[in-house]
Amino acid sequence: MRERRWDPATGAWTTFTNVPPDRAPDDLEPCPLCRLPVGAYDVLVVEDPLPPLEPSPPPAHTEAAEPYAVTAAIGASEVVAHAPEHEATFVSLGPKRLEDAIHVWADRYATLGARPEIGYVLIHAAVGDAAGATLTHPHSRIDAYPEIVPVPRRELETARGHLLATDRCVFCDIVASERGDGARVVKANDSFLAFVPFAARVPYEVHVLAQRHAPSLLELTDVERAELARLLHQVLAGYDRLFDFPLPYVLAIHQAPTDDGQWQSVSHFHVELTPPHRSADELRRPYPPELAGGVHVNPGVPERSAEQLRAAVGE
Repeated sequence: MRERRWDPATGAWTTFTNVPPDRAPDDLEPCPLCRLPVGAYDVLVVEDPLPPLEPSPPPAHTEAAEPYAVTAAIGASEVVAHAPEHEATFVSLGPKRLEDAIHVWADRYATLGARPEIGYVLIHAAVGDAAGATLTHPHSRIDAYPEIVPVPRRELETARGHLLATDRCVFCDIVASERGDGARVVKANDSFLAFVPFAARVPYEVHVLAQRHAPSLLELTDVERAELARLLHQVLAGYDRLFDFPLPYVLAIHQAPTDDGQWQSVSHFHVELTPPHRSADELRRPYPPELAGGVHVNPGVPERSAEQLRAAVGE
């Protein structure tokens, strides 16, 4: 069964992917990316072998009565392999390979976003078991949805409210504030600013924001993409030095929706990094208020976390 069900209470869709027995994940062992029939490559895009979203999905299995709704799991799910070497990492591959990945992400964002049924392209990566990674091979994922997914939608709606109230982009205001304060800045270059958010959700969360208002990867120049790759690499290398082991994290790219120009003025390209660790030997697990009410509780102090990360990233 692959279908999407609408929750009228939250206004969000849930995708259901009940994998048939003949396509069980165990059938993909050993690593499916290592089994690809290709030679050397820098970045390789393949269709997800077990896609939650498909360009031509089967019809939904469930009938839904009001107030519910159900639809086929239409969209796209792709896996981006970042190296043929199974043991490679974003850090070991170096900034040039990250830059290659950024160009590929931009191309897939444009290509998938041009499809009429796609409204939002979510580029993300889970690194490490503790962050939910299902493959250890260096990879990222691209999931293309018919609608704007909940977290970016909430950001966009909040940014639109800020624009209406102040006539300014909230992310541009954040960049100006963090540059002026400096206490939470981890690293910066001419094009991007990496910092621990003022109201970080987890102790070592880092956001990487474009220093100018650029709605998506497509608006970044080649120079800016190269600077993004260098800064990301510096931060990720700092993560690995922080506790002297490869720190797990989730990487998420937030950018403009692909179908609706009304969001361009409030879309500000940024990358969010959320590691699950609160210390070297302790994971930060969800608190009841987060599961019950979506209220984040952070046992860390953003300014202290930024100080630790600055030292780990170095000059």
